[in-house]
Amino acid sequence: MPPEDTPGTMFDVEICYALPERQVLLSVAVPPGTTVREAIERSRIVEQCPEIDLSTQAVGIFGKIQPLDTQVSAGDRIEIYRPLTVDPKLARQRRVTKSRAGSVEGRRWHAKERR
Repeated sequence: MPPEDTPGTMFDVEICYALPERQVLLSVAVPPGTTVREAIERSRIVEQCPEIDLSTQAVGIFGKIQPLDTQVSAGDRIEIYRPLTVDPKLARQRRVTKSRAGSVEGRRWHAKERR
């Protein structure tokens, strides 16, 4: 066993990938100096979710986008992000339009006293 793989030097990180119908959350032990890419590969999450393509998808640690060569720390949650299906500005514009038309969905964005 190489020295960097001895149990005393390993620490845990989580790999997270969310789909509309389910969420995959894996814990993996990695040695110090491990990058985001190496941790994802070590978790073997791509075997469970073959649609993951690290060359096109963004990844982050605790909600902040990071490059794949970022070193991870103990307890980090590495998140693999799916591409957006709707432009956020367009989605907000649609909610505002519904709100103005009196839709219940649109009103949920107002303060309770205005609903």
